[in-house]
This record gives sequence, C-alpha cells and structure tokens, in this order.
Amino acid sequence: MTAEVRTEFGKGASRRVRRADKVPGVVYGHGTDTRHVTLPGHELMRALRTPNVLLYLDVDGEETLALPKAVQRDPIKGLLKHVDLVIVRRGEKVSVEVPVHTVGDIAADGLLDQLLTTLTVMAEATSIPTAFEVDVEGMQVGSAVHAKDVTLPTGVTLDLDEELLVLHVLAAPTAEQLDAELAEAEAEVGIEHDPTAAEVAEAEAEAAAAESGDGASDSADS
Repeated sequence: MTAEVRTEFGKGASRRVRRADKVPGVVYGHGTDTRHVTLPGHELMRALRTPNVLLYLDVDGEETLALPKAVQRDPIKGLLKHVDLVIVRRGEKVSVEVPVHTVGDIAADGLLDQLLTTLTVMAEATSIPTAFEVDVEGMQVGSAVHAKDVTLPTGVTLDLDEELLVLHVLAAPTAEQLDAELAEAEAEVGIEHDPTAAEVAEAEAEAAAAESGDGASDSADS
C-alpha cells in the first residue's frame, strides 16, 4: 500500500484528503520521526476488516511494516477519518488483542456466558493470529474455560492473567423465571404486563373461592 507524505495539515486539508477517497494518518515508532501520510481509502478500509492486519507500506520508496494502533471513524457513516500506524520489525513480538470465537453447541439446558471476547497475547508481528477458536460442543452447566485453556499457536503466549475466565455455562432460566424477571423490569419502569397463564388460573381460583365463601355465608344467615 502506497503512503503519500502529507505536507498540508488542519481540518480543511483533511477534508480535501477524504474527498479524494484517501485517509489521513500518521506512522511512528522505533525511534523514527512521526510521518504524516495519506493512504488509499478503499484499500485501507478492506485491509482493516482483518483484526491486527499487518500493513506493508511504501513510504517514499521505503518499505515499512506497520500495525493499526488507533482508527477513527465517522460515528454515523462509518467512514475512516484518521488512522495511527505503529512501525514494527520482522521477528519482533508485539502485544495485541485477538478475538475469541466459539464453535459448537452447549448442552440444551445451558446458557453460554462469554466474559472475554478477546485475549491479549504476545505474537510475532508477521504471524499474528486472526482469531482463537474455543470448542464448546456439549459443554454442561458448570463448565468453564479460562485463558490458560485456550489453544494458542506455536510462538504465541498470553499477555494477561492465565486464570481469567473466558466463558462458562450457566443453567438456562425457566419460563417462570423469565416471566418473573420481565414483570419486575416492567414494574420498575411502570409498565403493566399481560398476566401469564399461571397468574390467570391463580386469580380465577381465588375468585371462585371467594364466591363459594360468600354463598356459604348467605346460607348461614338465612
């Protein structure tokens, strides 16, 4: 990817860069001077779809390897507004966050609760994994996976507490529990909810009992 050196700065210059389907950015690291550049917008957008993508930049004829450090996007349109790129060297290890994906289905009576969606690891800049997979097929209620249980490729090590809980399986709530939680939530915001079948049956039974009691009382009075 060709990175053109920028010589104009400010909001006006940045808008002109974006109108030309390019993205302003900076390249820095390893003791080098920060360089202000513009990058091809469409090409950069496609590259950033891959987490921790390693970019091969041509900056004034010099090949530079860089990783995205910070990316600014338009909050409504999602278009790239600015990108910070940090220089890396071949063979160098860097600390990155890698997504954690699950595969398979847990037991039918369970509810999967994933607390960590990424793991921070140390990996060679040129061999960063795109994602880690955790097989949850058939996991029962009470099962858990900690950071140390996730299989990592050779040369990749954890850069966080290995005892951190990644995911576990909870008991799935019953229909009665869900109804009770919904009623409680609606009560907190003052919303009336439709009665459940159990609540209707209970109300009808209480009404029938009350009528029976009134009838018995009337007979005794007469």
